Amino acid sequence: MKFQVKITGWGNDALEFLNPVCNFIIMFNEDAPPELADISILHTKCELKEDPAPGDTMTICGKKYKVTAVGWEAINTLRDLGHCTVAFNGKTEVDRPGMMELEGPEFTAEDLKVGGEITIE
Repeated sequence: MKFQVKITGWGNDALEFLNPVCNFIIMFNEDAPPELADISILHTKCELKEDPAPGDTMTICGKKYKVTAVGWEAINTLRDLGHCTVAFNGKTEVDRPGMMELEGPEFTAEDLKVGGEITIE
């Protein structure tokens, strides 16, 4: 397991980007500053044991996704802050360096649960 955390909550505007146009979520450690926590899925802290890479599996609240691209900055911010933007578009290149792209089933607001796990393996 490269990364394993539990969701502790999310900000009032965290699900605004989970729409057909953007189709992403932002995740952060639960101690994120309030202005970032408001737009983020918050989770417990964890040590990143190994860098995520294309071909890995990311599971969010029981739904499995194939990692198709990882931005260079996403690795650093995931390690330091538990932060990255997770897009569900299945692209093989990221739009921004702090992103990870995933391919798999649709992810909706109803899928998100406090206590749900986010893992990368």
